[in-house]
Amino acid sequence: MNKEKSLIVFQDKKIRRIWHDEEWYFSVSDIIAVLTDSKDELAYWRKLKEREPQLVTICHGLKLQAKDGKMRYSDCVNTKDAFRLIQSIPSPKAEPFKLWLAKVGYERIQEIENPELAQDRVKEYYELKGYPKDWIDKRLRGIAIRQDLTDEWKGRGIQEQEDFVILTNEFQRLLLIKLFRNISNLRD
Repeated sequence: MNKEKSLIVFQDKKIRRIWHDEEWYFSVSDIIAVLTDSKDELAYWRKLKEREPQLVTICHGLKLQAKDGKMRYSDCVNTKDAFRLIQSIPSPKAEPFKLWLAKVGYERIQEIENPELAQDRVKEYYELKGYPKDWIDKRLRGIAIRQDLTDEWKGRGIQEQEDFVILTNEFQRLLLIKLFRNISNLRD
């Protein structure tokens, strides 16, 4: 793994991470160092585990490069559990994250009650990424069509992921054939 990809920088502090089980895992002690004014993040982590022992269940011991350059086992959490960890840190530096998590949670509940809000959020994210409006509209229509298609397949008894792959490949093959025929007709 490229060393540059194994680090992220937050507020001029490095957070070690490692790709494990198809997702990123982050160093617990590095997260604590960023979000507290503790002089000893490992001592802080030990105290936090004493206060909230359930936190131990969200950690994985993974080898990360230590300050001395050696590979050592470190407590690590995935993204979801990093948010759980942050919720447990009693520090003013953690408060903005806690407020953001509460805001996102509230927004998702609103979207459950009114799914149109979720579509508006997706549009906004694509706009922030700089995609043109016509591309965004086509993308959202494509997503809706794909959902309708998979719902139809499920309604006809398709359950296995492999079956969806086969049907999707066949569907794309037929679309390509139609596209090539249209191109041939334009040339004639």
